Amino acid sequence: MKFVSYNIQYGFGQDGRFDPDRIADSIRDADVIALQEVTRGYSRNDYVDLVETFSALFPTHFVAFGPACDVLVDYAIVDGRLRERRFEFGNMVLSRYPIRASRNLLLPRNRTFNKLNLQRGALETVIDTPGGALRVYSVHLDHVSPDERLAQIAFLKDRACRYLDEGGVLTGAVEFAVADPPLPQDFLIMGDFNMEPEGAEYLAMAGRNDAYYGRAPRAGFPTDAQGHLKSRPADGYTWISEDGARRMHLDYCFVSGGLASRLKACRVDTSARGSDHFPVWVELAQI
Repeated sequence: MKFVSYNIQYGFGQDGRFDPDRIADSIRDADVIALQEVTRGYSRNDYVDLVETFSALFPTHFVAFGPACDVLVDYAIVDGRLRERRFEFGNMVLSRYPIRASRNLLLPRNRTFNKLNLQRGALETVIDTPGGALRVYSVHLDHVSPDERLAQIAFLKDRACRYLDEGGVLTGAVEFAVADPPLPQDFLIMGDFNMEPEGAEYLAMAGRNDAYYGRAPRAGFPTDAQGHLKSRPADGYTWISEDGARRMHLDYCFVSGGLASRLKACRVDTSARGSDHFPVWVELAQI
């Protein structure tokens, strides 16, 4: 199975061109797609509904969207009815396999006074794959404050690791005349973490590296797929600044300990030009 995570920067590439088709073409081979910086009602891309755009570009995929931020832009009375235009900013998951359930997890935040700070989220999905149900999270952490990212990581890990205790989206669903969705133990957490390898936030997520044993997969500390496979180059990066002067590794896929043995490959596609970030690909062996 192939998974990919891509921060799509509202659909704009490094060349400044808005081109969702180019983005879709670069990730079309994936079975499950996690997108970040998906917008509706954003002036910069002419208010296009990117949820509908990518749903149309992947017409046979199941879709979930979680807007972490929802703000009124403008409104008008059209044919006697109020019409609103709203700015939404969030995460999306597209899957070849049924998305049985989803939750939009709002991550902790504290306001800033002179820098952009908006509500961030993690979209949690439960997907019926051929090898059994898995959870897939599409995540976007704060870009300004390491302290905020640390709080967001603690919250995110708590949700992911205590999922079975919390019961996911719902239990006892028979009262709504629907079947209870699965409660899978294993998960992938994919997205833009705005942190660098071995920094404080990374250590909070993955745990410290032992001088002899390295990072053995263990409960409570999701495993960095690329780190586990030792496939990240020393000069690897997933983001490049607008002027090309800075390159940083900010995007990851973490897996639960039960999936670590199924990891086959993890790579960054630096040939993609659809965003200022690059897609992170992960391949799992089927059971």
